[in-house]
Amino acid sequence: MPGGLIVVGVDGSENSRQALRWALDEARLRQARVRVVHAWWLYPMLADEMDGPHLTDDASGAVQNFVTETLGEQDDGQVEAVAVQGQQASAALVDAAKDADLLVVGSRGAGGFSSLLLGSVSQQCAQHAPCPVAIVRRGLADSRPQHDARAEAGEEP
Repeated sequence: MPGGLIVVGVDGSENSRQALRWALDEARLRQARVRVVHAWWLYPMLADEMDGPHLTDDASGAVQNFVTETLGEQDDGQVEAVAVQGQQASAALVDAAKDADLLVVGSRGAGGFSSLLLGSVSQQCAQHAPCPVAIVRRGLADSRPQHDARAEAGEEP
């Protein structure tokens, strides 16, 4: 069924950048919208040096900049960037996914413990999300098989 919503969590890491690309590819297949969510507590991870009362606006702008840097200019209106303040990342993503068809996260984010295969946020999302969760591993985001019209027509690729 075409349409729907895919939520993807980003934190500025290369893993979240790949998760965002994967989510957009999936959204194109499903003809779905994408909501990009960045959760922050005291200081947005995606933001440069910021201060003062414009921090929330700047956080939203920083998420939009991250999306543009990752995907280029999107003119189809299908990608929405959201900055959420005052929630743990996993809680913000689970909450944002309450009306989603799919939640997409990187296998691990910008936090420590680089030897872990699965980070705490992706683990919490997998356990508590109200929808299916796709966990994108770094380096595997572009390994999805490509659709081949020749195969669909019964021809040899």
